[in-house]
Amino acid sequence: MRRRGDERGPALLDALLEGRPEPDLAARAASGLGLPERGRYAVAVLGPCAGGPPGVAAEAEGLRFFRRRLADREVVLVALGDRDPATLAALLTRWYPGPGGIGPVADGLEGLGAARRLAELALLTCPPGTTDIVRLEERLPAALLVSQPELSARLVADVFGPLLALAPADRALLVGTLDAWLECGGSAGRAAGRLFCHRNTVLNRLRRLERLTSRSLSRPRELIEMTLALDAFRMTAPQP
Repeated sequence: MRRRGDERGPALLDALLEGRPEPDLAARAASGLGLPERGRYAVAVLGPCAGGPPGVAAEAEGLRFFRRRLADREVVLVALGDRDPATLAALLTRWYPGPGGIGPVADGLEGLGAARRLAELALLTCPPGTTDIVRLEERLPAALLVSQPELSARLVADVFGPLLALAPADRALLVGTLDAWLECGGSAGRAAGRLFCHRNTVLNRLRRLERLTSRSLSRPRELIEMTLALDAFRMTAPQP
């Protein structure tokens, strides 16, 4: 009977993570997995990778972890208890090479399917070649973009179309300057320090970018367009 229960637990967990509409699924899974039906849970989705707590279930740092492989993804369910979900990304980074995405906290086992889908969206916001493990709450604008790939592609073509015609090195220079300027809160001086160039060089590159895109970084709506287009471009641009 114990062996049968051990085999049933992972199957019930898979059903929860896939969001199957089965009767009394949450109650049966709670019994089979030894988890409270109502509680605070987080789901992380990672690409194929090694490491992490051994086995399907484990405890570490006061948290309970359950690992499953769905398709080509590693899915980690975490029973948070009263712990802050902000600490989870740092903890997973110690075990997994990334990239990975963490969905919002689910209030009970019934919410695991939605939490897993949103964790996959968070994973998709990680640009190619990066190894970050990110929370959806940190990437909401980018998550909107990846959830609408056709609109995202049109946004990149409409805003960055002239940049796409440039030589790759020239395009990377302008895009990297815009990225640094945004990361530095719109400070050309701080961006110059990050890029190891003069402040005027940053300003000249930004003016050129404005001319190419026919948009002004000083107009809020156009700045939003540029920022969203940058996110969409970085998530889809091939690695050099």
